Amino acid sequence: MGKKVLIVGGVAGGASAAARIRRLDESAEVIMFERGPDVSFSNCALPYHLSGMIEDADSLVLVDPEDFRTRYNIEARTNSEVIRIKRAEKKVVVRDLVKGDEYEESYDKLILSPGARPILPKSIQGIDRPNVFSIRNVVDIRRLNGYLVSKDIEQVAVIGGGFIGIEVAENLRLAGKKVTLIEALDQVMAPFDYEMAQILHKEIVDNGIHLILNDGLKAVHDGFVELQSGKRVEAGAVVMAIGVSPEVDLARDAGLLVGKTGGIKVDHNYQTSDKDIYAVGDAIEVYNRLTQKETRLALAGPAQRQARAAADHIYGIPHKNNGVIGSSIVRIFNMNAASTGINEKTAKAEGIPYDYVYIIGNDKVGLMPDSNPMHFKLIYEYPTGRILGAQAIGRGNVDKRIDVVATLIHMGGTLEDMKELELCYAPLFGTARDIVNQAALVGLNILHGRFKQVPVYRVRELVEKGAFIVDVREEEEYKAGHLINAVNIPLSQLRERLDEIPKDQPVYLACRSSQRSYNAVMALQHLGYTNIYNISGSFLGICYYEYFTDMVTGRKKIVTNYNFN
Repeated sequence: MGKKVLIVGGVAGGASAAARIRRLDESAEVIMFERGPDVSFSNCALPYHLSGMIEDADSLVLVDPEDFRTRYNIEARTNSEVIRIKRAEKKVVVRDLVKGDEYEESYDKLILSPGARPILPKSIQGIDRPNVFSIRNVVDIRRLNGYLVSKDIEQVAVIGGGFIGIEVAENLRLAGKKVTLIEALDQVMAPFDYEMAQILHKEIVDNGIHLILNDGLKAVHDGFVELQSGKRVEAGAVVMAIGVSPEVDLARDAGLLVGKTGGIKVDHNYQTSDKDIYAVGDAIEVYNRLTQKETRLALAGPAQRQARAAADHIYGIPHKNNGVIGSSIVRIFNMNAASTGINEKTAKAEGIPYDYVYIIGNDKVGLMPDSNPMHFKLIYEYPTGRILGAQAIGRGNVDKRIDVVATLIHMGGTLEDMKELELCYAPLFGTARDIVNQAALVGLNILHGRFKQVPVYRVRELVEKGAFIVDVREEEEYKAGHLINAVNIPLSQLRERLDEIPKDQPVYLACRSSQRSYNAVMALQHLGYTNIYNISGSFLGICYYEYFTDMVTGRKKIVTNYNFN
């Protein structure tokens, strides 16, 4: 007789563990309990039902209990909630949510994959109103979509600018709704640094979403929501997406250890403080290999790997736990945004010595009709050059660039390693020197002191203080839009106009994307200039950085005309 393994929760963690156990042991008795009606569904695809991109909500269900039985000989019990663990007896107490009955089930090994629940603060007045929704499963998305249709709702407030909030807002807008996206922080998408998030802010606003930052939800009323600032926003429905909290009640009540981040504490094999109980997925505390601290990470990919590792350990198969780095991607209308590792904010907060590169290159050869700019930010450790993280935003394949960086991080790669990467090239797919290689080259130049840079977020300060800024673009480009106090000395005329560039004060150089200005910096340094700085991101980066804030606040612009071409 094989092992009897019980699994609490399905989806990425639980279902993956169940399938792996079956592949390892045909004789095992595997029972999976799911509180809801669907044991295996694509939770990451839920928002796309709102726009009709996924027309039928039923298609979100990937494998039903009958499929689990016939294909894998796994018993999947839906509408069944495990309400208690009797560790001494190695039993769980299960409540049948349809019949209301309770019964016990014994186990040899138990795997917990309860996931995380949406945060719905009780302090928010009206949070329990019937027009307030959260999204966790297929039932939730059906309920929200059904409400919008049956009540003919046109105005929706989405609270929270993370992954779920962004995707819900986008799909509601694509469905023709008037959408307000409300975020309590000063930016959406926390994995990105502020200057990168500004690109996303522009894309959100340009596609008709009313974006409110630095303001939180205070109360939900009939037909509108009230914000902390006192502002009122009309909304017939409200979608709460401010974050999730791990489902740890079952584990805590059973006396299992909970970590300082609030997730179930596990070892490198995903065993809890009870050697016969494992835990995986959104409910657990994991190790971040870059900060070297415990964290939580609600992503499907890590959950599946954890599930496989836990199942393997039950059968004595060794596992190497590399920790997590947090690779993710989101699409926001026509922009794709991906990130991996830590950002500049985290490096500062953790006291990690670092420097960074922010460049804007083409995602493929510029002659190609669908070539577009790609914004790329690379964070590396100083002085080792070890890669710590990266962010990429553009209309093209940002995912493959970030995947390359994620691989380097896992291998302990450095700027030197990144510089030498041999990547695929054809004009339709990229450039001969890919933006990943370019970022490494720029990083090495900065690391070795070959030139100095200033970040795009310091440009307003420089303009307001009357710093000497040289725009090295050609005259027609300059006329289309420039920093209000920049002197236009095209790169093609630079050597003939040196008398216009002072040596007794700092000089800051810009172009469209920092490439020509870098060439100007190097030339001037060879010609005896020592106090020269390249503006990272240059005019294109400045336009993205300033656009949204200028539009919202009405403050004095530092550019004559925004130009995103």
